[in-house]
Amino acid sequence: MSKIRKIPVSTGIAWVEVRQADVRVLCGCPEDVVKHLLRAGLIVPMEIGGVACETGPNAILLSDLPIQNGQVCSRSEFPVLQMLYNQGMIVPGHPRNTGLRPMLIGTRRQVEAQMAYIFRGNYGLASQEELTAAGLTEEQAHEMMRMKRAFAFGRIRPSEELVTPVCVERDPLEIRNGVHIRRLRTNVYEISYEDESVEVDLNLAVGETYECPYVLGYHLLQRDYFTVVHTGDGDGWDRNRPAMGSIVLYQGRVYLVDAGPNIDHALTALGIGINEIDGIFHTHCHDDHLVGLTSLIRGDRRIAYYAVPMVRASVIKKLESVMQLSEAEFAALFEVHDLHLDTWNDIEGLEVKPILSPHPVETTVFYFRVMWEGGYRSYAHLGDIASVEVMRKLVAPADAEAGISQQRLDRTVRDYTQRADVKKIDIGGGLIHGAAADFKGDPSGKLILAHTSRRLTEDERAIGSGAPFGTVDVLIEGVSDELRRRAFGYLRDYFPEVPLHRIRHLMNNRILVLNPEVILMREGQPVSDIYLILSGTVEMVRSGVPGSHRLSAGSIVGETSSLLGMAATETYRALSFVQTMRLPQDLYLDFVTRSALYRDIVESREELEFLRSTWLFADGVSCMTLNRLVRETNPGELAQGQVLAPPERELFVLRSGEALLHTPSRYEEALRVGSYFGAGALADGAQRGTEVRALEPVQMYRVPLHCIENLPVVRWKMLETHRRRYTDY
Repeated sequence: MSKIRKIPVSTGIAWVEVRQADVRVLCGCPEDVVKHLLRAGLIVPMEIGGVACETGPNAILLSDLPIQNGQVCSRSEFPVLQMLYNQGMIVPGHPRNTGLRPMLIGTRRQVEAQMAYIFRGNYGLASQEELTAAGLTEEQAHEMMRMKRAFAFGRIRPSEELVTPVCVERDPLEIRNGVHIRRLRTNVYEISYEDESVEVDLNLAVGETYECPYVLGYHLLQRDYFTVVHTGDGDGWDRNRPAMGSIVLYQGRVYLVDAGPNIDHALTALGIGINEIDGIFHTHCHDDHLVGLTSLIRGDRRIAYYAVPMVRASVIKKLESVMQLSEAEFAALFEVHDLHLDTWNDIEGLEVKPILSPHPVETTVFYFRVMWEGGYRSYAHLGDIASVEVMRKLVAPADAEAGISQQRLDRTVRDYTQRADVKKIDIGGGLIHGAAADFKGDPSGKLILAHTSRRLTEDERAIGSGAPFGTVDVLIEGVSDELRRRAFGYLRDYFPEVPLHRIRHLMNNRILVLNPEVILMREGQPVSDIYLILSGTVEMVRSGVPGSHRLSAGSIVGETSSLLGMAATETYRALSFVQTMRLPQDLYLDFVTRSALYRDIVESREELEFLRSTWLFADGVSCMTLNRLVRETNPGELAQGQVLAPPERELFVLRSGEALLHTPSRYEEALRVGSYFGAGALADGAQRGTEVRALEPVQMYRVPLHCIENLPVVRWKMLETHRRRYTDY
């Protein structure tokens, strides 16, 4: 019988177990990895000495790379919490609290990053100085630190007291009890025990992504004037449901309330493309409310980020620890709007009031309202609240180092129990989550109980209801046609010089609803109609090219092939319910001919299609944005043997030929068609000393910096490339 058991769990995730040595290694820990382990039966309930707990890993092998294929590779917060609390490793008096701690294994750079990540997940801003730097007064910062210490059992502890770091570089290292690990190359490790060994490869193939652990059905949303869509009422341990979250629809705009794991899958299932998101309201920095943020920067415009300054500061500190994402870079990826605490903030007619929620990290709950006939319509989102019983136990005199004041408790109870038409409540229990019983007499019109992985009890079902994924609460019905308004805006952006009457002529076409997985056009077949995507997500697939690319609202599908009477060069299929305006071929041809656009569209076709075929510009970049890029892009060339330093203010994309990129750290990369270099102004000086030598004559496209610096998806992909080229892994 084999002494080492290796189990593939999901894409990029494996389990290696040596029972004789009591070593269980989770290899790879992307978002929601605990749910993958639950579904695979690698975490199950058990009882030791009459004490209930769970099985699970006792070590985590981290990816060498922080980002792969646009996804963050290591999110260790929840698997570490599962080991500490659900397995009992840190629970006082628990049979499994033997002094051993969870192990974080990997390169020193990644282990230290995750240790810092866990620290920020536990405490957020960890000193009075950090809190005052985030805009709090000395008095407010003192109160926050007292509450943090109360939830932390009296003091802020370094991660080293919770987790054992195991740094692996080039030499084999013993993990525990004769189990050794050796790093073979980037992201590839060998784990051995006695005379056996297994190899673990954490690299994702081209086009490969981490999977969602649960299946979500498809929904076609009715987008009324003021509506709440429920994207989850589970928690970080619920293997069948997404974590607690919501979407607020107002005047055709789409706002998220938090962004938990697999938010991109949730949006696709709801028929919402990434370019349709207008903003996110953020409560706090715990992973089940945070990790989806990086999915929101895969579009071609900055999404608005709304939070009070202390929440924003703790979020940036956490992201900085794991991805070296500075405050300046965060502001380049999101459009930051600070909210005022305990004040109604007006967001273009949508009023939102953030209220402090006592918690281990900086946290607010949100009340939303819109004025309507007879008075305000309102929604309250109470994520991550503490129960009254817990807060009462933490009440302490003002001179105590740790505790909550009686005044804060009284105010918090009043804040939590304000009336709203719809109120969603965290009832997860324990030290840092709420209880349904606290809302038994709540005057709100509808109570939704969320943030739990268990079934509601009879008493809880008498207090409030659930809200399965995709459930909608309409607060104000809509009477206007938001989709046609959106279509008009896209066409005006796409054709800014065309007279309005011609655009109105196109606007008389039908809007179609396409079912998920329907093929709009097939590679190699003639193209007749053109489609303007208004909502949802369309997948573009090319034969022989690994992976696929996603198109969101604002993209036009089939334009040049239809105008030229050519067969489609790609296959386009709906990934969700897609709403699209169908533009008949003859009508569209007449439109572009009368508007003297035919030549421009045809002449720019080759360049536009080439840019869209590259990894850098394929996902999340709309046709309008690509058209603007094409208009400002210039040709360039390198003679064979010519050496060039990457430019600061331009991005060079290879159209033909081959070159070799060489960095001062001796990293080399072959640059071929579709590869890029340059735009050093976005790389914080990382490219200094880098040289590119043409191995044969090279033709390039030269894209000015100002064309790409405000495209979040492009900046995010360039960040991944820079990490690979200029960081020693």
